[in-house]
Amino acid sequence: MSLLSRLFGQKPDDRAAARPLWHRVVEIAREKEWYRDCGVADTLAGRFDAITLILAIVLLRMEREETLIAPSVRLTELFVEDMEGQLRESGVGDVVVSKHMGKLMSTLGGRLGAYRTALESGEAAMAEAVTRNVTLREGADPLLVARRARAFAAGLALVPGFRVLDADIGK
Repeated sequence: MSLLSRLFGQKPDDRAAARPLWHRVVEIAREKEWYRDCGVADTLAGRFDAITLILAIVLLRMEREETLIAPSVRLTELFVEDMEGQLRESGVGDVVVSKHMGKLMSTLGGRLGAYRTALESGEAAMAEAVTRNVTLREGADPLLVARRARAFAAGLALVPGFRVLDADIGK
């Protein structure tokens, strides 16, 4: 760290290495196929649900390798940073932001557990987890989201850790 950085309190962004992966998670969650073909509702809630689905799958992949644990924490911090920014942008005031952030982190934690169990238990369990955790369009089949999510997870399981960190995931 340079003298000027120390004097003026500028710290290096320890999340910078995880930022491309965060952007890739959001990019995958915004792919039209999730909404057009699988039936995820293209609403604020549906987009949040898609992001937490993809983020959970990526975090579950990262927790399998010790070298990816610290970067997974940084990825989660970027989720928090982005969601906090979204809340502030939508007009939520400082007093309430932390309360909302607590709920969002609790939601992510619950979904991590639900998707972990569902991915290990098969297609029907994943469809049930999707039903509980993803806002779908009226009449959409949660099995379509479950199949696509499981395919994404299966492909991601084959990606070496260094490529995950480089955001070289998905298509």
